[in-house]
Amino acid sequence: MFKIVEKTALNPTVTKMVIEAPLIAKKALPGQFIIVRPFEDSERIPLTVAGYDREAGTVTIIFQIVGGTTMELDRLDAGEYVHDFVGPLGRATETEGMKKVCIVGGGVGCAIALPVAQKLHEEGCEVHSIIGFRNKDLLILEDEFKACSDELRVMTDDGSYGTKGLVTNALEELVQAGNTYDRVITIGPLIMMKFVVKTCQKYGLKSIVSMNPIMIDGTGMCGGCRLTVGGETKFACVDGPDFDGDLVDFDEAMKRGSMYHDFEAHARKASCNLFKKEGV
Repeated sequence: MFKIVEKTALNPTVTKMVIEAPLIAKKALPGQFIIVRPFEDSERIPLTVAGYDREAGTVTIIFQIVGGTTMELDRLDAGEYVHDFVGPLGRATETEGMKKVCIVGGGVGCAIALPVAQKLHEEGCEVHSIIGFRNKDLLILEDEFKACSDELRVMTDDGSYGTKGLVTNALEELVQAGNTYDRVITIGPLIMMKFVVKTCQKYGLKSIVSMNPIMIDGTGMCGGCRLTVGGETKFACVDGPDFDGDLVDFDEAMKRGSMYHDFEAHARKASCNLFKKEGV
């Protein structure tokens, strides 16, 4: 059992939790993830490490309330416990030797991008960050990105905050202004990452993408998180989650991800009905 020491609603659908897990906090690195099970009979879900405090022995997770299990997790409050909290899993994002990097985050993917930006900043890298959201109400972590970015662009689809447009618009503007990057690291919806990669290819930039498909065991045994990368089958949980953007088959990944939409909707409805019965 792992104690929740802090819980904060970042927006109506995104929650931040700080979990007491000293052994995980001791080894966690940006880009890695945790397998969480809120209750004993809950399903296992992967959540990327959004931060860690080695001295306090805590790990931060940020999750979007989209399915049955994230609804269960969000029911828990500070002072209560999650049943399982396993990690760190996956390969950490490579940051060593980078001089200038552009971080591109979309939606809740910004929670995954933030610790990467922070580590690069700590290592003396020049960091340009682009964060995108559908509208102002969904904005998260702006101040945190400001603190670790030499330049920050905030984009919204509807123009309700920052600059109206897509993250790729901001990336093109930065490149056309004369910026060159050792890497463009992008984390967010698959369709967003696909077009960030295409933009990078247009300008001859190297891109790294963080893939987060459906996972079950997080150890490479189930095969649920398989991807095609460079014509080969890879498993996001053990070979990633970071991959060379030029090599990822995004169309296949999006097709596989859409297979679970009906199941997720059913699980979400079942959880809603359960909460109503319990008076939650």
